[in-house]
Amino acid sequence: MQAKEQYLTIGTGGITGVYYPMGGAICHLANQLTTGDYHCEIRSTLGSIYNLEGVRSGELTLGISQSDWQYHAYQGSSRYQAVGDFPELRSLFSVHAESFTVLARADSDIDHFDDLKGKRVNFGTARSGQRATMEVLLNLYQWQEKDFQEVLALNPSEQAKALCNDKVDAIIYVVGHPNPSIKEASGACQTKLVNVFSHNIDKLIAETSYYRRSVIPGGMYLGSPMDTETFGVSAVITTTLNLPEEVAYQLVKSVFENHDEFVQLHPAFELLTKQSMIFNAMSAPLHEGAIRYYKEVGLLPIAVNNE
Repeated sequence: MQAKEQYLTIGTGGITGVYYPMGGAICHLANQLTTGDYHCEIRSTLGSIYNLEGVRSGELTLGISQSDWQYHAYQGSSRYQAVGDFPELRSLFSVHAESFTVLARADSDIDHFDDLKGKRVNFGTARSGQRATMEVLLNLYQWQEKDFQEVLALNPSEQAKALCNDKVDAIIYVVGHPNPSIKEASGACQTKLVNVFSHNIDKLIAETSYYRRSVIPGGMYLGSPMDTETFGVSAVITTTLNLPEEVAYQLVKSVFENHDEFVQLHPAFELLTKQSMIFNAMSAPLHEGAIRYYKEVGLLPIAVNNE
């Protein structure tokens, strides 16, 4: 009997970010599976918030999301209080670390995150993880949008040009490094990465399970020779209980059995180990199909369950 065709849609992000090629790699591996008839396609989206909404509504089979917003979607906290918790939400694996990144014009008089107040700043598009995380910091610092000279909602493909054309003083991005958009801006005009550390950030990290300290290495981008201190999250491959166990099993297997090739997809993946992909930043339970594979190959103890 011919296997039923499985249609899978993965929500990613802008084409200049890391989510898009990552989704493409996962889809490529899924379409190569010989254990079933898979038709996987990627969709460029606005980012984490859109992807989590798409997974919840059934528009997307899987979505790539920041671990902080996956946590809130599962728990029904923060921006998800009105819609309530999402107990069907599941993780397959986590991927790269993503740093909260502030890139400013060199002539902007912005040397620290606190200096953004009163400036022209791109927060990112609505329903993107970067804008949602910036809104967390607005609340943390007790700032409002009116405290800025101008707040823009540019997508990643627009922000480098806007920065270099002096349309904006600084851009916000939650992303893995090195990143093409940041390289584009720092190569086209004089820019600098801005440190994001303070008592407020220390408190935020201490009170949450999904934020951690992060360092963007010095010399990675022109104009930023020193390490930049900030905080970050991880990107997580998200789905729901509606994904059949066998399909989840095969998807995870296809990535993990091609781990060496997968981590070469982007420099941000260089330090990824199989263990870190299972244990880092899991802010929603693992899918049963993923657990089945991890137990099968000895990456998880037999006793681990879905709680």
